Parts: sequence; structure tokens; C-alpha cells
Amino acid sequence: MSHPIADQPTADPAGEWDAWRSERHRALTSPTGNLALVETRWLPAGERPDPEAARAGQPETVTVTTLQRTDLVTGEPEHGLRFWDADSDAVRHFDRVDVFPHDPSWVLEATYTPVPGARRVAFEHIRDNGGTRDLVVPGDITLTVDGRDYTLSAFDDDGTLLLVFGDPTNGDTTYGAGRFLFVRRTEDDDRVVLDFNRAFVPPCGFSDQYNCPMPPRQNRFHLPIQAGEKLPVFRGGFPAQH
Repeated sequence: MSHPIADQPTADPAGEWDAWRSERHRALTSPTGNLALVETRWLPAGERPDPEAARAGQPETVTVTTLQRTDLVTGEPEHGLRFWDADSDAVRHFDRVDVFPHDPSWVLEATYTPVPGARRVAFEHIRDNGGTRDLVVPGDITLTVDGRDYTLSAFDDDGTLLLVFGDPTNGDTTYGAGRFLFVRRTEDDDRVVLDFNRAFVPPCGFSDQYNCPMPPRQNRFHLPIQAGEKLPVFRGGFPAQH
């Protein structure tokens, strides 16, 4: 495994991790958090969304927002509406997200090499029936884990690098379609930090109304990454997304 970095970002990484977990719980259960998404409604070609009209007649707990994607067949913009319910069944039954214990050895440094131009990499998405969507991958992340070299593709998520990765824990102790991890930049342009203690269940693990990207082949690790979030836990027999 790559050696853990010596210059931790804080004097109390375990305490910062606890704070991160608390913030995750707050975000997941917020009125427009992952657990609140109850419907994603895509509109006919050429139709524009009207969130105020869609909101009419809905319970007070419901929020309506808009979203857009590219139609896989035509390549044209496709518009949609999302309905969030702060009192959804998932929110009411949610208990916690199980996690592995904090492990400093899973804080790894890696080399980051920017790639000139807007390079796009095909990512299969969980609800596209094998179709792929091209996402902007602005650079390569290289590191060695357990004696094996990896070149990872993290895509640009509103200016932050988001790594979608898989490992042998998927489908057993962690979410089956892989996990997400935000890549931390450092003062050195050619160095990034992967803190797998902050690996998290993707949005589609909390609502079947998301269409999450799945790990490409180069982002699949050969050894179990026993760090970060495992699976959501619900009360009262509420079914979790696996």
C-alpha cells in the first residue's frame, strides 16, 4: 500500500472525520438531501420545466427543482423536474450509515497530472441500461496500492475532482455499484490526497431516482478498501438500495 501522508491537514484527523460524518447525516436528511428525492420526471423533447406549476397541489414538505442532461440518442438537451419530500418514507425510516473504523493508513497521497484540453471519458451510469455518458476528466491520478500501480480517472464535479471507484467490498459490506470520494488538492499542483475514510455511498444508494456514474475499469481496486462508508441502515424493515 502507498505510505500514508505525513502532513495531515489537521491536528485531529479522527475528530475531523467525526465532524464529517455528522455533516453527512445532516445533508442526507435535509429537505433536498439524497433521502428526500422521491421522483425524477423527464419531460418530452422540447418541453421546458415549470417548477412552480409542478409544485401546485403538493404537500408543504415537497420541493421541486429542475435539472438537465443530454439525450443519449439525439444528443440534445433533455429537461426534467425533481420532487423532494422532507417527509419521505426514506427520511422517516433512516437511522444511519454504517462505516469502517477510521484508519489513518487509508489516507494516501497520489500524483496528479493535468491533461490539456477538455478530455472526456465514458462512464456507464446505473440507470442507462449499459449506455455511457462522457464526463470531463481534467487529469490523471497515479498511485501505488499494495504493490499495484493505478491510473485513476476522477471527473470534474463543479470544480472538484470526484472519484468513482470500486473494490471487492462492493455488494458485500459496501454499496454494490461502488463508492464516491472527493479528491483533495494540495499546495503542490502535482499532488493530491485520497482519504478513503471519507469514501461515501453515492446518491443512488439512498434513492432509486438518481442515475449515478459507475466505476470505469481503471478505477477498480484489486484489494478491499476497508475504509469509509459501508451501507445505509433503515428502521422498520424499510428496504435499502443495494
